Order: sequence, then structure tokens, then C-alpha cells
Amino acid sequence: MVPHSGARLLRHLGDRITFTLQWTPPAEGTWRAFLRTNLGRAQRLRDETIASLGGTGTFAGASWRDIAMRPVDGGWQLDMPMTEIGYFSAKAYAVDAEGRQEWPAGIDLGISIHPSDYRTSNSVYCAFTRMFGATRTAATTRDSLRDGMLEALDREGYAVIPPSGTFRDLIRELPHISERLGCTILHLLPVGPTPTTYARYGRFGSPYAQEDLTAIDPALVEFDKRTTAIDQFRELTSAAQLRGCRVFLDIVINHTGWGATLQDAHPEWFKRNPDGTFHSPGAWGNTWEDLVELDNSRPELWEVIAQALITWCRRGVNGFRCDAGYMVPLPAWQYIVCRVRQEFPRTIFLLEGLGGAWEATEALLTAGGMQWAYSELFQNFEAVSIGSYLQHCHGAAASRGVLIHYSETHDNDRLAKQGRAWALLRNRLSALTSDAGAYGFTAGVEWLAQEKLEVHQSRGLNWGADENLIAELAALNRLLANDPVFFDGAMISPVADPATGIIALRRVASVDQADHADQREALVVINPDRDQPHTLRLDAGHWRSLRVELLGQQLPTATFTDSEAIIEVPPLSAWCLAASVAAPGTGDDYRLRRAQAAATYSALSQVCSNEDLGPADWRALAAWFAADPVRFLAAAAHLDRSRSSVDLLAALQLAATSTDLPPVVRWSAGDASRDLPVPPGVWILVRDARPFRLTLSSEGGIPRHFESVAVDEGHVAALPPTTDAQWQTLELVRGEQLPVTGRILRLRAMPVMHQHNDVDPDGIALLTNGRGGMARLGIDLGRIHSKYDCLLGANLHPTAPSDRHILAKRLRAWLNADGFVTPLDRHNLVGFAASPAASWRFLANAGDGRMVTIELTIDMLDGRNTTVVRV
Repeated sequence: MVPHSGARLLRHLGDRITFTLQWTPPAEGTWRAFLRTNLGRAQRLRDETIASLGGTGTFAGASWRDIAMRPVDGGWQLDMPMTEIGYFSAKAYAVDAEGRQEWPAGIDLGISIHPSDYRTSNSVYCAFTRMFGATRTAATTRDSLRDGMLEALDREGYAVIPPSGTFRDLIRELPHISERLGCTILHLLPVGPTPTTYARYGRFGSPYAQEDLTAIDPALVEFDKRTTAIDQFRELTSAAQLRGCRVFLDIVINHTGWGATLQDAHPEWFKRNPDGTFHSPGAWGNTWEDLVELDNSRPELWEVIAQALITWCRRGVNGFRCDAGYMVPLPAWQYIVCRVRQEFPRTIFLLEGLGGAWEATEALLTAGGMQWAYSELFQNFEAVSIGSYLQHCHGAAASRGVLIHYSETHDNDRLAKQGRAWALLRNRLSALTSDAGAYGFTAGVEWLAQEKLEVHQSRGLNWGADENLIAELAALNRLLANDPVFFDGAMISPVADPATGIIALRRVASVDQADHADQREALVVINPDRDQPHTLRLDAGHWRSLRVELLGQQLPTATFTDSEAIIEVPPLSAWCLAASVAAPGTGDDYRLRRAQAAATYSALSQVCSNEDLGPADWRALAAWFAADPVRFLAAAAHLDRSRSSVDLLAALQLAATSTDLPPVVRWSAGDASRDLPVPPGVWILVRDARPFRLTLSSEGGIPRHFESVAVDEGHVAALPPTTDAQWQTLELVRGEQLPVTGRILRLRAMPVMHQHNDVDPDGIALLTNGRGGMARLGIDLGRIHSKYDCLLGANLHPTAPSDRHILAKRLRAWLNADGFVTPLDRHNLVGFAASPAASWRFLANAGDGRMVTIELTIDMLDGRNTTVVRV
């Protein structure tokens, strides 16, 4: 089987995978082949996981299915798009004419599908909100006069906590973070309340000693009479996202602080020592006495944690950095991740697995449902250890999950303590060797801050220092964001032996990223040695082709033999060399087109199974969706599934030629004041001029969340069709503006002629023709309920909603059957149906005991302001 049994693959939403079963069956008999998989069954798989781990039962593999493979030379094949986020399994097998199965050796293939948003340009800025206040500009906060005064009060038993930085302080620095530095992810250390008296450590208490899973530390909020702490946190997430930054939040579910809400409410959910005392966790020989450890073997605790994370997602959080995640058992993470993804499928989980075994990290990145984990590159210093560890990282990024290189974390000493050159080298090393541009650093790195960030305190960031790394870090982030050699799928291979003291990597962009036949490539050259230069030997022709240093540095010099270039690489130097600079806007265009392509596949998966979606050029799909999303969705709903083996784009174009394409209902913020009826099986296209987030909810259901994608005219989100008759609420959020809320009514799938006992004669029937004409009639025919009732009304304004002009007020009818005249009204109404026309069924007297049934139908003809009455 290709990919082979037991392999692990990493793909993104909108990618495709070709499965091949290579085998020549015996000549006798008819053989077939199938792929057994749970791809395309993400919701069912999540439900199954939650039910089985939560103790409420299991669906016994209900997410699995068999998909027929297509015969090809030497075996069978199946090409499928990746339309859902999660971790899936698959394995192909052959079946003979009598139903006997032949399976390849080995375990199932595992496939991790990540959100398309995180293919590239994943530069992380880690911020400790507390430090963005008055101490921000200080080089150090130790041994100050104020601290001496506070310590005297400490000795007297007072709890004295100086002012803290706030969310609004951090908002004011977002232009620096997102625009000046070019970071695309804002990683917040925990923002929950911490102990201020009881079991407090340090001046402020540790943010990792949280007192409540969803509350916000009042110290991080400015007091005003208009907003709550949650409002101000939403201000931060909205402001970041308006600038193109996603927000990750540090979460702590292995432990709480002493006296936490959970500890008071559920002491049985915490671990205890043999002597009955609560247990404090620890690592690396330390015991954190300000913490008390949770017992994560309890499914009831998992549900509480999952609901807390969903709450943070509703406040605008895009992902979570999972502190000490390896200490939480795999089943707990599987349950929690599935619960969060039921409502927020694009959420990223970043594992802090430092100190844990790789086997635990690998399990959490695959079966556990997480996507990223901390890299340990920051703990490797010699070229040999760096080279070996990078091979591990690149292998993991292609198969399990991205290992993100933080040049410095809040747990380590500051790089700048060892000088500017060292700090710059370690940041360049982390960025230039990253996968999918996943690279991060802690606030203050850019200002060469030397004071260690101690989470129990509030240390200085050296903000505004004349000597800094701002220009260099901004150049790194621009390079990661714009050059295809740093995008997903790039091939990374060593071109020198690290034993020479040099890290030299060839980076080649994926063919799928290039708009031209030639693949772009670059050469990364790094000497991590503090003191000694080292020599790099390369093919002379290859070296001469590298004419540009992509970080704006001077090109290195070389001496040549007949076939080799010999380059002396100075200590603490890092270069990125290429034949040319990537065209401006390459990264922005790639990310936009990928987002549009992912949106097309997400839409198509709502109306077709994955196997019904044949091969396609993702750029062409993206371009069509961007230019005309309405026609694209209409064609998707009319797609002929029997043509799954042909090019998907051709099948969609054929569907678009149909004369009876289903309608697509449009909705925008201007429609919020009216209830919108939507026929069954019809798409809703929500459009706005600005990026937006959308929540679709219904009574008793799990809310669904959508993020808009840019198209040629504004931004859109596509809401899939449904056959369920129900009221749904739409909430549209644009940046920091107040949400706009509207209601839609999903109509019944099929017309139902209600019999007499089920008919509400006081009801009304509403008919429209899609271009301003309407009929609004009482089910008690001829009765007027309000001034809006009419047999024919029209909106005469060509483009905007306006008051209706009543052209014909009412319809009254009688039946003359052999001279017996009967009014057609509620007294002889025996049935009523509406969809798409309105039909009344009446029973009337024709004399001599004879009864006559008559059906009267009123219809609005599409395209004309006309009411037609048929009897």
C-alpha cells in the first residue's frame, strides 16, 4: 500500500492524497479493492470518541466505512481531498469474487489534517500581559528602592502587589508586534486570577497557579464603568485579529493554585499524598509548592475543562499552548480536543512536552489530536547536536506535527545576557531551520532584554532601547511569510556534515506552491560556534548560482578550486542565499488562494462524500469561488456524483450549465432586522465588506462557527444546506464592533398537506417570487389579519427593501356545485399545504348527499410579479 501501512502523514485542509494498492491478483476470478477509513467522518468520529471515553457508550466503529478503489495498472487507486480537520486512519485491502479479503501487512495508516490557515507564516510573539505596564521600559526591576520598601511591608505580613500591565496596554503595542515585527500569532501567558495572599509565590503570584479556569485576573483590566474583564479580553483578541494576528492562550489543566474554585467545589478531583495531604506537582527536581495537582483520570473533570476551553474560544482564542501537557493522560486530551472541535474545529493545540518522552509527544500529536509541539532546539548548541535534532524536527513536521522553534521561552535565561551577536544568531537559527515558518520568541527579545522573565514577578522588558534586534527580526519574519522555501511541503535536506561545525540546509519549495515549472530553492548556512570560523565546501556551480542574500546581508566570499567553492563561515553567522528574491506578495497570494481552496472543499464536503470529489487544480477552484461564490455553491449543490472519477472542476462546470440550478440565499448585516425563510437544501451565503466571524446556532444544537474568507468582492462565509425544519440564529462579529444578530427559518423539506385537525385557520401563508413580489394570505381564506395581508404586493424599489405596495388585497372564493353555493373558508377547510405554493383543500355540498372536494392553489411565478390561482 502507498502510503505504506503504519506510516504517519501530515496534510492540511484542501490537500489531496492518492492511495494505491499495488498488487497483481491471480488471473482467475474477479477482484476488487476498497479503502477502509474514517476520513470524511470527523463529526461521527468525534461523537464516538466522546461517548466511549466519557463513559456514556460507544458507536463501535460507526465512523469507519469502505470506499471502492479504481482499477489501474498493477493494482487499484483512490484520490481524495482532505475536507475535515482531525486525526484519521486508513488501510486498503483486496477482495476476491467469493468475498475473501487480502490485507497488506502492518497497522493502519495515520493521517493528521491541520487547518489550512497554518501552512505558512507562523511567527509567534509570546507576551506576559503583566509586564506591559510601568515596568515595560525598565532594564531590570530587581533591587529597586520600591522593592526594598515592599519587602519591609512583606515582613509585617502585608500582601502588597504593585500595578500590573493590562490588556489595553498590550493592545497599544499590537502595531509593534504585528506590523513592525511581522508576527502572526500572539501567544498569551495565562490570564486567570492567581493567589494574592493564600499560597502566593513571589510578588505577584504565578499565572500557572490559576484560581479559576475561565475567570480573568482583575489586575489585567482597567477599571471603567462600561466594560467587564471579559469585554476587555475580547478587545484584545479582536484588535489582534484585525491586524492579522491569531491569538493563542496558555492553559493549565494539570494543576491549579491552592484554594482554586475547583478545589473548593470538587476536592475529590485532586491528587493526594499517602498522608492525605494534597499533592503538588514538579519537574526537573523541583516541586511547585504553589500548585496542587488535578487527577485527570476522571471524565467528569474532562468535561469541565473542555467547557472552559470552549468558553475561551468564544472569547476569540484561536489556539492553546498546553502547559505540561504530557502529564495529562492521552484519553483526557482525546476527549477534550474532540469536545472543543465539535464547536471550533480550527482550534490549534500546541503541546508543551518539554521534559516528557518523545513517545508521549508523538501520541498526542497523532491520536491525541494536537497539531504542534515545542521544539527543543533552544537546548542544542553544538553543530552536531543541532544537525541531528533538526533531522528529527523535519521528519516530525512531515508526518506527526510541527515542532515549533522558540528561540527563547519564559523558562530560560535571556539570550541577550550573552550578547547581541548570540541573541541574533539563535533567532536566525530558529527561524531559518523552521518548518512552515513556525518560529517564536518571548517579548523583550527584540529589545535585547537581559532580565529573566520570572512568572512570579513582573520583570523589565528594556522596551525602547536604542540597541535592539527589531530590524533583523522583522526581516526574518518577512522572509518566512513571503518565500515559498519556508512554506508547507518544502523539502529540507543537509548539504554539509555538521561535524564540520557548519549547519547547511538546502530548502526547495514544493511543486504545489509554485506558479511556474521551476522550483524555487535556497541555501541556509549557519555557524553556531561562538569563537571559531568553520569551512563549508560546495559545488562551485551551485555556489555561483546563489546571487542574493535574502536577509539583506553582504554576500559571503569564497575561493575556488576546479570544482569546489570554499567558504569560510565566521563565528555566530547565519545566511540565507538564493538565485533571486521571491516576488513581492507571493506569500499573501498563496495564503489567500489556499484559504479560498479550503473553503471550496469544505463547502463541497457538505453535499458530497470525499470520494465523489475527483482530482482538481486547487488554484482554479479558488479562482472560481473568489469570482462567483453564488454560482459555485449552486453548482456544488447540483454536482453529479457519478462523475467522481473525472476532473472535479469539469464536473462543476457541467453542473453550472444546468437550467434549474438551486437558489443560493444571500444574507448580510443589513438583513438582521428581518426573519429570513430558507428553503430546504439551499445554501446561505453571508457577505460583508470586512473580515468577520459567524456563529450559527439552533435550540438544543451545538453552535457552529465560521470565519470569512476574502473573495473578489468583500468577504464571505457559506452556510451549508439542511433538511431540518428549525429556527436558527446568526451572530456576525466584525472586529471590535458589537455583534449583529439575525434569525433564519429553515423550512420543511417536503410539502405536507395538513388535515383538518392539524390546520391552524388563524395562520398565514407567505409566498414570494424572488424579485419583490409577494402574497400574504390567511389560511382562513378571505380573512384579513393585518394591513400587510395581500393577494399581490410588490416592492417597487429596484435595489433596496421598502414598504410594499398592495396591488390586490384579498381573495374570496365560493363553489357553485349544481346550484349549491358554498363559501370556501375555515368552516369547510379540510387540508392545507405550503411549499413552494400554497394549497387549500375544501369539502363542499353538491346536493342530495353528494360532497365535492376542491383544491385551490396560489403560486408566485419566479421572475414575474404575478400571482396565479389554479383550481
